[in-house]
Amino acid sequence: MVAASDRPSLHDLKQLGQQLTAQRQQAERDARDAAARQAALAAEQAAHAPDLFRQAMQGVKPLPQATAPTRRSTRPPKPDEQVLARRAAAIGLHDVDDLGFSDTQAFLNPVSSEARLSYRQATLQHRMFDQLKQGKLRWYEAVDLHGCTLEQARMAVLQLIEIAKAANQTVVKIVHGKGPNAILKTAVNGWLQQHRDVMAFVSAPSDQGGTGAVLVLLKRQDRGTASS
Repeated sequence: MVAASDRPSLHDLKQLGQQLTAQRQQAERDARDAAARQAALAAEQAAHAPDLFRQAMQGVKPLPQATAPTRRSTRPPKPDEQVLARRAAAIGLHDVDDLGFSDTQAFLNPVSSEARLSYRQATLQHRMFDQLKQGKLRWYEAVDLHGCTLEQARMAVLQLIEIAKAANQTVVKIVHGKGPNAILKTAVNGWLQQHRDVMAFVSAPSDQGGTGAVLVLLKRQDRGTASS
């Protein structure tokens, strides 16, 4: 048995409770102080981060943009119809709209994407037409109509022909593509047959675009007309 004198008194128990409470409160204050110090240190490091980055990057020279690798397109650049318009203006092109084509007439004779186009005026010699079909006549200028609207394609074709005429050249190339519905191909086929300066046109040989392009033979201009 424990003697009554050995039992803790009520006063001793209260004192022990107060000590435990004080120890707990001190531990909580210490934890809050440590968290505050850690937060202040993190804020200070963040504030000095730009300076530290600049110090670390001292002596490092950026690569010039010219040395950066560039992605090269596998497709040749498409002659823009706006570029042709500027070139036409430079050589004095006038009244292009007077040579306008009829879309209705063009689309009365639709062609398929794989069809080979062939047209010849009756006055053209067969020998010249055969040379055009074989790709033996060197073309002067070409236009790629991929991505053009119908109106852009019409103007590009007209301007290409006028530019060739101004330079007294007789053969041009038009890349109309194929497409699932062959819209541009059908339009080009109909337009060229309406143009008074087109003597003949044929789908290009396979190594020059095949059924996705046409070689166009233009009427030769009188020297006096070309120079005026």
